[in-house]
Amino acid sequence: MVEAAAARYDSLAGRVVVITGGASGIGATMVEAFVTQGCRVHFLDVQTKEGQALASQLAAARFHDCDLRDIDALRRTIAAIEADTGEIDVLINNAGNDDRHDMFAIEPDYWRDRMATNLDHQFFVSQAVARGMKARGRGSIILMSSTSWLRGRPGMAAYTAAKAAVVGLTRTLARELGEDGVRINCIVPGAIATERQTELWLTPDVEREVMNAQALKLRLDAGHVARMALFLASEEAGACTGAQFVVDAGLS
Repeated sequence: MVEAAAARYDSLAGRVVVITGGASGIGATMVEAFVTQGCRVHFLDVQTKEGQALASQLAAARFHDCDLRDIDALRRTIAAIEADTGEIDVLINNAGNDDRHDMFAIEPDYWRDRMATNLDHQFFVSQAVARGMKARGRGSIILMSSTSWLRGRPGMAAYTAAKAAVVGLTRTLARELGEDGVRINCIVPGAIATERQTELWLTPDVEREVMNAQALKLRLDAGHVARMALFLASEEAGACTGAQFVVDAGLS
């Protein structure tokens, strides 16, 4: 388990938190972090084995097997969580996939799948939980972008396009829902050393390149992102909305 927080946020105790892509990586660390804060956590993922294993370790976390590209199934899952809990206080749109791709090999079907994987569900889950949040006059929705689009990283055009769009979506939803007391913010992680990143792309050479480019010479892990999510979900961030919070040690 990555150390996710030293601070305690009393305003989070008892809150119902929904986290997409919560079975592994940054999402799993967020699940653990919010459980530690006394939250009731529901997390969605297509990684059934990993999701069930994590939920079995955490009494206050419940796993939902759901492909976020299936909007109808996604809406049913959110409705079931609301029926079970009575409300959703915090949503973290963490799910995504940063597979690399040659721009000349991209076909329309692949492009649409990348948008569904990295952008579409962030809107539709937000839409689904926002109705209840509006009715209660409070709530925190956190979207997830990436510094890859800020840096113009090659080999991932569909991913960077989706993650840039997330920032625009954050700003618009903040205006749409602000009068109802619902806050919308965006976390923009840098080179986070998750197991997947380390296995696929974060080679020693790449890690040296990243470290040289960062202003702070520290190895970022999922806990750095989870700590930002805890803050944005809590009442300590009660005046924060429509903003990007970059967690990249100065990389961008």
